[in-house]
Amino acid sequence: MWEALEQSAWIKTLGETGWMYASISVLHYLTMFWFIGSMAVVDLRVMGFAARKRSLADLAEQLYPWAWTGMALAIISGFFMFATDAGDWAPDPVFHWKLAMIAVSIVLAVLVQMWAPKWSAAPEIPTWAKVLAAVALLFWIGTILSASEIPAMEGLG
Repeated sequence: MWEALEQSAWIKTLGETGWMYASISVLHYLTMFWFIGSMAVVDLRVMGFAARKRSLADLAEQLYPWAWTGMALAIISGFFMFATDAGDWAPDPVFHWKLAMIAVSIVLAVLVQMWAPKWSAAPEIPTWAKVLAAVALLFWIGTILSASEIPAMEGLG
């Protein structure tokens, strides 16, 4: 199945046309940092390290639409990047680790987003909320680090 995807005409054209693949790569990395950065600002606000003068609810309301838009674009562009070498990436355990890290990171981001209005209304953000935000931020960092291992693994194959 993955080899068939990789061999489809439009994917081959994408993979063999330098400017097209480079454009998709730039879009992927830009949107990845766009959405992770937006979520990180909210996490840092929950922990009390950023935007302390801003309401947590207002900040989350302002940044999360940008974050989810960036994530959608990163997933689409990431799929295109994956498709150009799907036969090699699909069985790669490092790639599976990256996908697992992304899934856990998304769940944690959803939890922070769901709870942000309640935390904002409280007299003080609970300690467990700060821990949750810190864990979410650490998982995003882990996601970035695991993603950076994929190109290194390609050279070993």
